[in-house]
Amino acid sequence: MFTPEFLSSAFNIYLWVMIVMALVVFISLYFVEAGYGIFMSEKWGKGIHNKVAWFLMESPIFFAMLIIWLLSPHRFAIVPMVFLLIFEIHYFQRSLVFPWLMKGKRSRMSYAVMLSGILFNILNAIMQGYWIFFESFNRNYQVCGLSYADVAWLWSPQFIIGVIIFFLGFYVNLRSDYIIRHLRKSDDDTKHYLPEGFLFEYVTSANYLGEMMEWLGFAILTWSLSGLVFFIWTFANLVPRANAIYKRYQTEFGEVMDRKKLKRVFPFIY
Repeated sequence: MFTPEFLSSAFNIYLWVMIVMALVVFISLYFVEAGYGIFMSEKWGKGIHNKVAWFLMESPIFFAMLIIWLLSPHRFAIVPMVFLLIFEIHYFQRSLVFPWLMKGKRSRMSYAVMLSGILFNILNAIMQGYWIFFESFNRNYQVCGLSYADVAWLWSPQFIIGVIIFFLGFYVNLRSDYIIRHLRKSDDDTKHYLPEGFLFEYVTSANYLGEMMEWLGFAILTWSLSGLVFFIWTFANLVPRANAIYKRYQTEFGEVMDRKKLKRVFPFIY
């Protein structure tokens, strides 16, 4: 029953369902302010401490990708291992480093947001891991005559361009997070501040721009529909969030924002 053809067909359906779900999330988040960070409020309940929430939310994908890699008969193929390393660099930082650097003793995340994040990360691990270590080999997937079994993929145009975009985005993300993290003077500080410097001179959510660049780069370097679906999900989640943050900042720092002519997430555009 579970022939390669059946699994390929099921995986294609899975990816298209994820795309439709991303569209629903994109629209919904323009009407609902997700309960974490600046938008955490009493209506979401007490929630869970930010540091613990981020660790519990982001770590499943880090470990799930390792498990999928270990289960694959192609786990020692060079190209998929490089893909895995690039992917895990982000999630090592996001799950095992980033949460413990956060400030704010009273910062919370709603349980609903944390649980939905865990669910998505598990589904995403299936998308990325299954494609990279199983499905691409079942299909003998090729681009310009190259497959993931060919080491030459690592000096193909799509890989080089994708890697550049990914690591530029990774830098933007890290630098922006650093700026945001140091806005507050201490763990007891609960005030809101308008980030300044670096790309925050152009947009109010430079960290989200960096993350979108990362996963656009990953989609290009893997040249996969699964990678593209992840980028679509990242866009669907972060662009409405950036819009909500922009509106909140307009309320609190409107004069400064007007003077700087800040955009939401894409410099000079939106």
